[in-house]
Amino acid sequence: MAYVSIFFRVPPKFPSSFPISQAPFVPYLARRASSASASASSSQTHSTTLSKSLQQENYEAIIGIETHVQLSTLTKAFCSCPYHYGSVPNTHICPVCMGLPGCLPVLNSKVIEFAVKLGLALNCKLSLRSKFDRKQYFYPDLPKGYQISQFDVPIASHGYLDVDLPVEFGGGHRRFGITRVHMEEDAGKLIHAASGGYSQVDLNRAGVPLLEIVSEPDMRSGLEAAEYAAEIQRLVRYIGVSNGNMQEGSLRCDVNVSVRPKGQAKFGTKVEIKNMNSFSAMQRAIDFEISRQISLYNEGQENQIIQETRLWEEGSQRTVIMRTKEGLADYRYFPEPDLPDVVITEDYVHILRSGLPELPDTKRRRYEQLGLTMQDVLFLANDDNVADFFDATITNGADIKLAANWIMGDIAAYLKNEKLSINEIKLTPHELAELIASIKGGTISGKIGKEILFELIAKGGKVKALIEEKDLVQV
Repeated sequence: MAYVSIFFRVPPKFPSSFPISQAPFVPYLARRASSASASASSSQTHSTTLSKSLQQENYEAIIGIETHVQLSTLTKAFCSCPYHYGSVPNTHICPVCMGLPGCLPVLNSKVIEFAVKLGLALNCKLSLRSKFDRKQYFYPDLPKGYQISQFDVPIASHGYLDVDLPVEFGGGHRRFGITRVHMEEDAGKLIHAASGGYSQVDLNRAGVPLLEIVSEPDMRSGLEAAEYAAEIQRLVRYIGVSNGNMQEGSLRCDVNVSVRPKGQAKFGTKVEIKNMNSFSAMQRAIDFEISRQISLYNEGQENQIIQETRLWEEGSQRTVIMRTKEGLADYRYFPEPDLPDVVITEDYVHILRSGLPELPDTKRRRYEQLGLTMQDVLFLANDDNVADFFDATITNGADIKLAANWIMGDIAAYLKNEKLSINEIKLTPHELAELIASIKGGTISGKIGKEILFELIAKGGKVKALIEEKDLVQV
């Protein structure tokens, strides 16, 4: 049996701010397995091929997702340490998030507020009284030896999420069940040495508040799973509880995949997939895993499908085994003795419900009623800032379809080329409405309108003033 040694460098006396800039890493020694890299192959059409394969071979994929959303609070879940992505390792830690003996957690009230908001946005039933539990397991980035989470009484449960699939993949509307939403804290982060001989622990992330969203196993393809995850990202951004950036680890998805013969009621053995850093990677990983399991069924080796955790290798475009999956009993859950129950009132819930913005699915339905195509609807509602800009433009009297076309066309192309958001340009919704009216009314041509548009985007100004200044009126 291999042993892991952990060495903490801690000053004998803690200052109030507790900086440990002199010890940027907390190292531990560990042996890590290396995997050979293989050449990546194209898998753009794999989802379509897989769908045909499932129909021909009479198998059905069952997919559920556990999504961890990092909350945009100013401080951590149970202490006053801030968290900033990319900070120097171990500079935002204290005795509480280091798990030192005698330190007691104090719950950040914003975590409850964000949990209730997300539960409402996911159409969940809220628990007016919930509690925290200790989830116990050993890992070098978990200094306490347990994670503060919620087990049998989560703050929200029994909800659903409505998703519109992309038109280019056939479109359609799906409703996916939400099993539960619960509050918990994040662990630290392991930083692996290039040589592979050891790793180091950065505890800046330890104690950062998370909401875990557990879906029902309602998805049947990699496409549906990826669109579900994208809708979760869209939702948390709309309601302002998280930035949802996958590249920063603010949105992390673990996918459970199993396959069964069509018509069979019993689920197959589920396999968990980790290490997917984009929605397209998620789709490819799921489709590969479905194909792998179907191949084992066809070869009469379905007993080799075991409950395990596999990693997605982007380079080789395949999943590889990481570890056998632990069951619930392994975590030895029991109620957290250092925290009281979380009690919320109906009045508190009502206040938060009334403060929610228009949610993505509601916005999409409203845009459909305006006569926009589903392709237009999905584009405009994808980003709440773009949607707000569009709404403000038509509120200023712009033609609905023309406003959508200008935003989706020339403005979107400019934003993409310049790597800007719509909030960073000088063009205002009022001036876009004025520009559209000038073209529609015949004051200027569409070609002249484009020239004015790009000047407005880059420098700002007034449409009428630019037309008069440059004598652009059509005769």
